[in-house]
This record gives sequence, structure tokens and C-alpha cells, in this order.
Amino acid sequence: MKKSWMLSTIALTLYVFMFVGEVSSSEIRVAVASNFSETIKALSTRFEEQTGHRVVVVVGSTGKHYAQIKHGAPYDIFFAADKARPELLDEEGVAIPLSRFTYAVGQLVLWSPRKDFVDEGITVLHQGSFRYLALANPKLAPYGAAAKEILQSSGLWDDLRGRMVKGENIGQTFQFVQSGNAELGFVAYSQVKARIESMEGSAWVIPQSSYTPIEQQVVLLKDNRVARDFLAFVRSDKSKILIESFGYRSL
Repeated sequence: MKKSWMLSTIALTLYVFMFVGEVSSSEIRVAVASNFSETIKALSTRFEEQTGHRVVVVVGSTGKHYAQIKHGAPYDIFFAADKARPELLDEEGVAIPLSRFTYAVGQLVLWSPRKDFVDEGITVLHQGSFRYLALANPKLAPYGAAAKEILQSSGLWDDLRGRMVKGENIGQTFQFVQSGNAELGFVAYSQVKARIESMEGSAWVIPQSSYTPIEQQVVLLKDNRVARDFLAFVRSDKSKILIESFGYRSL
């Protein structure tokens, strides 16, 4: 009887520790594509204020994040800048089944900090009155792949190869242009939305019909309650409005 009571006590203690461990596991690590860095910070802040949980954001290129995840990087969620890598993680059995969805549709912009330099089109690229054109590496970043698509369809890809500076991600690409190391570049609309609205520099918001839609998807990598709660929060109507305010479209 005494032995049975002791076993029951031990079992109850273990259960309590397991339960407490689950409740206190309130920090999640989130891999995020560079273009979405400011938006995810705003979303994370709201989520943390509402729940008390902590969201650790790691920003980088979609291609590099995918490689890291394949090699066991300890992320709970992956916000990609495309749908190809999340689909692959699904097919490869790395992602939690049925967790993948589109959280935003990105927009591409040709932007320069110089006023009256970029017009509504690619005239400036045909004229060639610049030294360097910045774009994200098409092999790593979906925004770079979209830029390459625009240049190829315009017959300019080969002509401008010698003038291209390629960022590892769209964040680095924007820095090339903002710093003046490149006079203009293909960047994410979310990066320059406020500047365009305040008439800072010059830009061409490229029509969505001109390139394959940048459908950005997210996928769950570890099945824990806080991560699922965060994804539910991102899918809420209020969060969708916030995401759109940063320069994205929704499906």
C-alpha cells in the first residue's frame, strides 16, 4: 500500500513538472525573410503585449533560412519570402502537416533616393545613366528572382550584368541603394512605402502582372502551443490589416 502510494506521488510529481514545463515554454524562435522584418517586429510586439510570451526573430534570406532549417536550426516557425521553400519543407516532412499558409503577397519596386531619377517604367534602365543597379541574389531571394524576371522580359538582363550589385537578401539590397553605393535598385515596396508617400526619392511600383506573384508563405516547424497561438494571431483580421499597412497585399 505504501509502495503504491509512493509510486502515485512520483507519477503526480512528474506530471506536474511536465505541465509546468509546457506552460513556462513561452519563448519561440522565428526565422523571417528580410523584407518582412519590420512587419514581424510590429506583430511580435502586439503578440507579446497580449500574451506575455516572447518572440525571438531571426532575419535573413529565404534561401539561407531554408538551408539552416534542413540542417536542424532550432526554429519554431519559418516566414519565407516565397512559397517554394515552405512547400519543399512540407514535401520533405520537415514542416508540421497542414500548417502552411500564405501570410502576405509582396510587391516589387524600382527605387532611387534621387528625385526625378526613376519614372513610371524602366526608361532609366534603358538609358543607362547610372553606375550600379542593386537587386537581391535571385538564387537566394524571391524578390531578386522577380527582379531578374523583369530584366529578362525587358531584354536587359545580359546588358546590365556588369552593373549589377547583388545583395544576399532584400535588406542588404536596400542598404546598397539607401547608402548611395547603387543609384537605384529593385527593392520591396514595404521597405520604401513611407518614403514614396512622403515623396522622398523616386520610384516605380511595378505592376503585379509583370512578374510572378511573390506569394509569401509561413510554415510551422515545431508543434508547440505558443507557436500555434502566434500563427493564429498572424491570421487574425487585425493582423491582416497591420500587414497590409506595411505595403503588402493579401490573397
